[in-house]
Amino acid sequence: MKRSARFLSVMLILALILTSLTACGSSESKNEGGVDITIGTANGSLCLAPLHIAIDNGYFEEEFKKAGVTWKVEEIDLANISELVATNKLDACTQLAGAMIPQIDNGLEIKFTAGLHTGCTKYYVKEGSGIESVADLKGKKIGVPAIGDSSVIALKRILYDEGIGVTTENLEVEWVVYGLTDIPLALANGAIDVGALHDPVAYSAEQEYGFKKILDLSTDEKFKNEYCCMAFVTDRLAEKNPKAAAAFTRAMLKASAFVQANPEEAARIQGANNQCPGDLAVNAGLLGSYNYAPSVSIASKTIYDAANELIRIGELKSNDPNGFISKAFVKFDDVPDSYVYEGGEFKEVK
Repeated sequence: MKRSARFLSVMLILALILTSLTACGSSESKNEGGVDITIGTANGSLCLAPLHIAIDNGYFEEEFKKAGVTWKVEEIDLANISELVATNKLDACTQLAGAMIPQIDNGLEIKFTAGLHTGCTKYYVKEGSGIESVADLKGKKIGVPAIGDSSVIALKRILYDEGIGVTTENLEVEWVVYGLTDIPLALANGAIDVGALHDPVAYSAEQEYGFKKILDLSTDEKFKNEYCCMAFVTDRLAEKNPKAAAAFTRAMLKASAFVQANPEEAARIQGANNQCPGDLAVNAGLLGSYNYAPSVSIASKTIYDAANELIRIGELKSNDPNGFISKAFVKFDDVPDSYVYEGGEFKEVK
């Protein structure tokens, strides 16, 4: 009897240890919110259509349920993404890739997983300014939303192509920071020579002031096949819970494919859920003017091309675009390259 009791005691202790270890292992993948993945969202931006659609059409719910992943969505200030990532309060979101590449180079621990859509950034001058193209911008004042904004990163790349200095040692343009909605008035009043704007502010400013567009990233040969907005996950999520990261990526690919096939319906859904204000027809037209065909492989190429040029310019500490890709991008085996939405169904694109 004593031997049997001792055996049972040992087995009970082993069971408790195993339970404790299992619990510790599962808690490692939880974030500060107590779920596997916290997704950031924000209202007011047309570009966030795939994120909004993934929420509204249930693609997150579907993918996370299949993967056995707990999740939640939280309203965030997109300007605070770096801080939220650093404090484990955010695991996934979407963002303008150009703005995040230098931050990743400086240690921001996120990885892009898929490209969502191309160009939503435009550059304007006043009619009669004498500025016909980017080649005429040497010595000009350029109004931008922030020095680290994606509009600055893209313009530096094309200015460099034109032989115009963009480095600290040889800066041949002047960057002037204004709030995004203040840039049109600054341009109209002559405080700046060029305004860098993102839609829908860009479209509204063009209509109201009759500005002349000198560069449109959605149609320019250099940028039209590059993604401006991409889905990303934190390094922590990609390493500790790749199942959740992959499910998030699949949902975002599906949502973007839906927007590509149904821009009018996507705009209607955003409006109905107070996720993006504005005229429905205008918003639908803008969504339809971008390429929302998503891709994993083209996202990787976009980052490589941008990093390669920024390294050449001297904007990054990294000196190898291939090395930078391993730092800034991750691909999951159970995520297809893309989806297309046809006849109410999604089809995988390998």
